[in-house]
Amino acid sequence: MGMGTRALGRAKAGATAATTAVGIALFSAAPTWAQDLMGQPTPGGIDLQPAAAPLKHDAIWFHDIVLMPVITGITLLVLGLLAWIVFRYNKRSNPTPARWSHNTTVEIIWTVLPVVILVGISLFSFRLLFAYHDMPEPDLTVKVTGNQWNWAYEYPDQGVAEYISNMVPEGELAERGLSHAVYRLAADEPMVVPVGKTVRLLITASDVIHAVALPAFGLKTDAVPGRVNETWFKAERTGVFYGQCSELCGVDHAFMPIQINVVTQAEFERWIASKGGSMTPKTAEAAPGGTAAQVEAGTTGAPVVGTATAGPEAGAQTGVPTAQTATTPTAQTVQPAPAAASAAPAAQ
Repeated sequence: MGMGTRALGRAKAGATAATTAVGIALFSAAPTWAQDLMGQPTPGGIDLQPAAAPLKHDAIWFHDIVLMPVITGITLLVLGLLAWIVFRYNKRSNPTPARWSHNTTVEIIWTVLPVVILVGISLFSFRLLFAYHDMPEPDLTVKVTGNQWNWAYEYPDQGVAEYISNMVPEGELAERGLSHAVYRLAADEPMVVPVGKTVRLLITASDVIHAVALPAFGLKTDAVPGRVNETWFKAERTGVFYGQCSELCGVDHAFMPIQINVVTQAEFERWIASKGGSMTPKTAEAAPGGTAAQVEAGTTGAPVVGTATAGPEAGAQTGVPTAQTATTPTAQTVQPAPAAASAAPAAQ
């Protein structure tokens, strides 16, 4: 049996009151949404994290100016079409249905329009993708290695050897003066970079696929075993910025935080010195991995002292510097110079 007129009126009044209450609550909460935290998630936040690097500014512009209007327009269009069909072509309003099943004009529109929309989006998408691959001349290189389940960082140009970054245990947060809000975000040995410098990240993994994701910088790059991926960022402000591994990498995937401390140049230099490194560029022989050209050729340029395995000096020690490859650290054989020819007989 249908609902009475009075009961129906009360139901409508109740629905209106509930909608009004929800609207007031949302409006009241709006200032809270605007107070986004920099470099870490905001409780109850509904927007992207604030940008602290140029790439993230571009990504936010692409999301807010291109994607959101397009998806909003598509949603409203589909909702309008559904409402029109429901009210115009229901059994009561349209007791005698039409007999046709095709309409050439409609079919052309719903084929061409999505193509035009996607082509328009692609123009801005390719521009953003190009920005990610168009890295400026880097001021600093950091090698990032994903492990089960922590991160390893190395600064080859400054001679800072690889060190391991683990998640700060929950019980140690208070001892370090950290809020519980950064649990599973804070790391005991963060990556440290100077503000305003272009930082190149060389990303790989030692076991399974991981992913470097740091929202404030717009970073999300896979760490693949046996492969080195490259990305970059340029921090615009000092501070502490948090990210996490964003690839399902095993049982402790949720315990692989990424913490990047952005400091002044002077503070960065002091941190490098505390790690046993130096801001002075090293020679090819002293630098880990050699020069860029040597790395590309698969050599380190370091001298090798070994035992000759062939030739007249087989079995003897030799100290001749050779190009040491990654797979063949044995010194090349050094052939002795031919003995001087005997003096020619005097001319007759």
